[in-house]
Amino acid sequence: MLSMGTEHHYSASVEWLGNRGSGTSGYREYGREVLVTIDGKHPIEGSADRTFHGNADRWNPEDLLVASLSQCHLLSYLHVAVLRGFVVNSYVDDAVGVMEQTADGGGHFTSVTLRPTISVASSDMIDAATAAHREAREKCFIANSVNFPVHHEPKVVVG
Repeated sequence: MLSMGTEHHYSASVEWLGNRGSGTSGYREYGREVLVTIDGKHPIEGSADRTFHGNADRWNPEDLLVASLSQCHLLSYLHVAVLRGFVVNSYVDDAVGVMEQTADGGGHFTSVTLRPTISVASSDMIDAATAAHREAREKCFIANSVNFPVHHEPKVVVG
């Protein structure tokens, strides 16, 4: 068991690859392509969202934020399943984030909604599996780090 106050450190390198020869000489003159690397892991090819002149084939920070919240909740949920004694057979989440752009060109997320469909081993596990989302939310490091609501609309089935 971890003691209170245990710190974990994470590092990543983000390199801009979008200099088309004249740097940032104009808003449309540079690419938004980046390469995210972490030692020992596959690189992530990133960009801005297409709306902001990015490459639609690459991950953008908004995609990654929604995916991080979804993945963190999934991993916390699986942990809670073991603690509470119900068996998860499958878990698929179709998460959606809402970002509001402001008039000054900035913006912020206003919410993310997680919509997981969870398959449990038997019908007597449905109530515990549904209730476990609250505890998983409380344990999710990423959800506890954002300043907007993370909603949950789970569906639990037997299968």
